Amino acid sequence: MFKSALPRPWICSRCIQRQMPARLQRNHVQATSSASLEETTHLRLKASHSRISVNGVIPGAQHNDRTLRQIFDSPAFWKEFSQSSKAGRNIGLFQNRYLTEPRGFEDFANTTLQKAKKIVEKVLAASSADQYHRVVKDLDRLSDLLCRVIDISDFVRATHPDRRMQAAATKAYAMMFEYMNVLNTTTGLAKQLDIAIEQSSRMARWGEQEQMVAEILKRDFAKSAIDLPRAERERFVTLSQEISEVGPDFVDYMAPEKEHLTFQSSRLEGMDPMLVRKFTQWGQVTLPSVGGPAIAALRTVQDEATRNEIFKAGRTASRATLERLRTLLTKRAELAKLSRFESYAQLTLKDKMAKSPESVNGFLQALSKDNRSVVEAEVVDLIMAKMVETNISNPTLQPWDKEYYMSHILSSVRSKSRNPDFLSSYFSLGRVMQGLSRLFSRLYGIRFVPHESLPGETWNSDVRRLDVISETDGHVAVLYCDLFSRPGKSPNPAHFTLRCSRLIRNDEIQEAASSTDPIFSSAEEAANDGMAMSKPHSEGVMQLPTIALICDFATEPGSHKPSLLSFSEVSTLFHEMGHAIHSILGRTLFQEVSGTRCATDFAELPSVLMEHFAADPSVLSLFAFHYETDQPLPYEMVAEKLALDKKFEGSDIENQIILSMVDQAYHSSLPLDPSFNTTKVYHDLQRSHGTLPPDPAGTSWQGFFGHLYGYGGSYYSYLFDRVLAKRVWQKVFASGLDGGAVDRANGERFKDDVLKWGGARDPWKCLSSVLRDERLEGGGQSAMGLVGSWGIKGRKGVAGR
Repeated sequence: MFKSALPRPWICSRCIQRQMPARLQRNHVQATSSASLEETTHLRLKASHSRISVNGVIPGAQHNDRTLRQIFDSPAFWKEFSQSSKAGRNIGLFQNRYLTEPRGFEDFANTTLQKAKKIVEKVLAASSADQYHRVVKDLDRLSDLLCRVIDISDFVRATHPDRRMQAAATKAYAMMFEYMNVLNTTTGLAKQLDIAIEQSSRMARWGEQEQMVAEILKRDFAKSAIDLPRAERERFVTLSQEISEVGPDFVDYMAPEKEHLTFQSSRLEGMDPMLVRKFTQWGQVTLPSVGGPAIAALRTVQDEATRNEIFKAGRTASRATLERLRTLLTKRAELAKLSRFESYAQLTLKDKMAKSPESVNGFLQALSKDNRSVVEAEVVDLIMAKMVETNISNPTLQPWDKEYYMSHILSSVRSKSRNPDFLSSYFSLGRVMQGLSRLFSRLYGIRFVPHESLPGETWNSDVRRLDVISETDGHVAVLYCDLFSRPGKSPNPAHFTLRCSRLIRNDEIQEAASSTDPIFSSAEEAANDGMAMSKPHSEGVMQLPTIALICDFATEPGSHKPSLLSFSEVSTLFHEMGHAIHSILGRTLFQEVSGTRCATDFAELPSVLMEHFAADPSVLSLFAFHYETDQPLPYEMVAEKLALDKKFEGSDIENQIILSMVDQAYHSSLPLDPSFNTTKVYHDLQRSHGTLPPDPAGTSWQGFFGHLYGYGGSYYSYLFDRVLAKRVWQKVFASGLDGGAVDRANGERFKDDVLKWGGARDPWKCLSSVLRDERLEGGGQSAMGLVGSWGIKGRKGVAGR
């Protein structure tokens, strides 16, 4: 039931290839009190009313816009701007007053546990109608308290450079999860929630957000096996623990059957000689079978027999890896059966948009049908390329030919156009951040304002703090930007929600006012641990979304030159900012449904949609100017880059469709069959649904499919959201035509129908409303099939389907 808002990243197939078999990185994907704030002033801590004023005209906007660019592009300006973070009292990480030193994590966790236990006692003791009316609010607050510690601790243990802080965060994280597991098997909480729901249905006292939170909590209790007899519940806990151990082991220790291949250097003709030399000793080349060098060999080595060997070795997982995979899948199937579900996929999809494996497979089959002609055309191109090189009139395309001839075709296209790296001169990081702020100002009426951080507030001196300011609501979020590369930092981009939106009600502020802890200067500050909050209003204060964005953009030490981004990096930053804007605008009253805490197969829609904005000429005109000459970006350069990136996109989509089908099959009831064979299932799906040549017998690439652990039963989600994003781009933002990408009316439509709800409204209802398509409102298998038929690449004449 109780779960944190930990990020769940997506990594595309190309990234999977680059990372294998390294450890999978978790980049990554929420009643008014009768007392007013004025009535708390007689208490020990006074409520603070000093907050940002709100009006329609924003003074200093142009100054802030210039400053935004300078803090990222000018090291000298940043040095001067950040002086305030170097002197004075340590305010604590993210201004969380507990987190001024490592031992503060223990204080933070213990104080939180004390508050949590009081809420549990309160819920279990509820007996009157008024008390049951507050049960959902109390349970949401309980979830929020736990997530306050878990989400920050998870971020710090993965990101903070101080090992003492990492260790303290890890300990606090473990304390919270241990207590969370106890709560998830506390049957009394589930029974009290059932009574509260039954009473609410008769009295109709809950609003839409509260009803959705109640449904989510009830569903999560059910998934925690709360209703099972004691012996079966204990077995459920045991299986869950075993899955949590074998899953990471599968990811961390995946390995090929052959770790190295040995060749005479003459067999690697065509490969970069400098790269070959790195692996050569006494005339023999010992090449790793997986990773970057092996991929480079597949793309460049001229000898087909050599490519054959490299391909097979890189697609064959070790027996131990395959055994761990089978164990993981079997235990998940057992867990689902114990929980009265037909399969693990059915269990995990119950709270997703898809609802069932049948709907997912219907979507994938419709998408495959739409994509097939695109892949067929790409295969013809590959065969033609092989025909030209080999002088064979009717060659057969082999699995180990694909990378080689794709690389050849793409190289020939690149040679006819300008170097794509030239684009980076128009994308200094400061300009891009400036462009994002300008875009959001036009679409949603919010902008980024640089804010001097205080001593101890950030985890590295390179971190920039931005306050998110709304035209109508004032200060609405805090964004910490850790965007520059440094030694030891993860290269994976990520969006972390450190604190979700939630209404801190007046009774909580009154409770906090009785605190004697000297680290807080007001009741509201104590109620939110010192972190960012809104100005007070009649019901309380809003705890503001606090977000961290992590990227790994290169800089030149000692240079005054700004960090220049490739177009791919610009797209990545826009993608991550799509998650952030969901958190910023999805400021719900309940933490359980705030921002990105929505159905997994809906959470990527805002981020994938932002990739369309990154390539739109009207959006690029907001910021894409040469960092030295200030000349605007010639859009034809971007058009050339986009055309290059989209070549062979159909083949990549086909691969993702098949992997999504594999994910569904592996999380069906099949693993309970003693004859279950993961390799046979994978190869059968390749042959029955693929246009590209399937893997040869004897290989077992599924052993490198690390996302089977993190995305078990929901790997289709990113494909699904790519289709939805394309549809929203076409129908809401008019594909960017006539300034549609920067039109306030279009932005307000997307905000009002999708973003502002977070997870508080049925996503099918959100989609039906924003797309003006009644066929979607009820969801179900027919709606999933309809979405699949829209496709990702699209074809002329089908936009109205």
